Amino acid sequence: MLESVQRETFEYFIANANPKNGLVADRTEPGAASSIAAVGLALSCYTVAVERRLWSRQQAIAMTLATLRFFATSRQGEDPSATGHHGFYYHFLDMTSGARAPGVELSTIDTGLLLAGMLSAAQYFSASTDDEPEIRELVELIYRRVDWAFVAKPDGTLRHGWTPERGYLEWSWDFGYSEALLLYVLALGSPTQTLPDAGYRAWTKTFERKQVYGIDYLYAGPLFIHQLPHVWLDLRGIRDDRAREVGFDYFENSRRATLVHRQYGIENPLCYDHYSEHGWGITASDGPGPAVKTYDGVEREFYSYLARGAPFGPDDGTLSPWAVVASLPFAPEIVIPTIRHAIERLVARGHRGFGFDASFNPTFRDRLDSSHGWSSPWKLGLNEGPIILMIENCFSELVWNLMKASPHIVRGLRRAGFTGGWLDR
Repeated sequence: MLESVQRETFEYFIANANPKNGLVADRTEPGAASSIAAVGLALSCYTVAVERRLWSRQQAIAMTLATLRFFATSRQGEDPSATGHHGFYYHFLDMTSGARAPGVELSTIDTGLLLAGMLSAAQYFSASTDDEPEIRELVELIYRRVDWAFVAKPDGTLRHGWTPERGYLEWSWDFGYSEALLLYVLALGSPTQTLPDAGYRAWTKTFERKQVYGIDYLYAGPLFIHQLPHVWLDLRGIRDDRAREVGFDYFENSRRATLVHRQYGIENPLCYDHYSEHGWGITASDGPGPAVKTYDGVEREFYSYLARGAPFGPDDGTLSPWAVVASLPFAPEIVIPTIRHAIERLVARGHRGFGFDASFNPTFRDRLDSSHGWSSPWKLGLNEGPIILMIENCFSELVWNLMKASPHIVRGLRRAGFTGGWLDR
């Protein structure tokens, strides 16, 4: 079952990548720009595709080299139409030219996801052939030239981004548990442009501990926050200062968050018909709104794109099957039955390619006779990649093992204060 899910999901990257420059569309919507985060996920997915015989090694090498050559040579600088600046890249790029999409920010977290995918590719393509050494050389060049000091605040924490029109964005990765865990490891691992250790430690002290349904964990509402760092980092059995303080590692924390989300589906405090032990998966996603509608005497507000979360919301009844699959390594005993339920739903409503719907909401209906409610018309690369990679990590640990062999990742984890387990060995 899960291999077929991987196979079908990988079709997204075959159909939505530009072979000339390796850029991957953010979504299947016609005219969509490339998401650099989707490119990073794709680079790691290519290694899985080789292992699972979905692609030949040469196909994966060709696409990986096209991607790396583009990013290595693309234009950097303050020009608003450049691809990046100070080694970082704009969140969205034109699929053909690679130029910055109109008005978007130079994104630190999305650059981090791109770099993580590159580092995994560098470890996987380790042969001394005619082309694999170039992969490693280009990844090293791209990673080393990232100027982390450019986006660092005086206290050593990282900013969200920058634009040539407005300068630095007002937000920073300085409060609350988030996916920036991966970003800090990448920054601290840099051999050329690093950060002071104090910034990471100051940030982790702000993580909020909660107890929900009798489960004690470091809180973040959307499931993706508990998943994205683990796509690349094997955090089982290793702990930093904050993890040592709470008494469990971040992998265990994500397991507990997964259990909270499933229990929220069971408790169903907002009384959605489709929530249950197999009906859960709340994360950042597209939605059917903005709209306010009344069903069965209950007025409900629906949102468009939003970082939805559980158990404290926001929650408008929109579920994301990919977010369930991406929790597979943490709690397979509850995730696999939920995946089966999601597959049954997909078959029942008609199959539309590339695997699961990005998000759906049966409560929202444009017509009284609508039997299935709203589903996102688009599939997204940022959703598809974690499905492939977390299934693989659960069963072969491929991506985790690749990253454990990266000296930059090991250096970053150690500088962040992680010790124990595989890191000490």
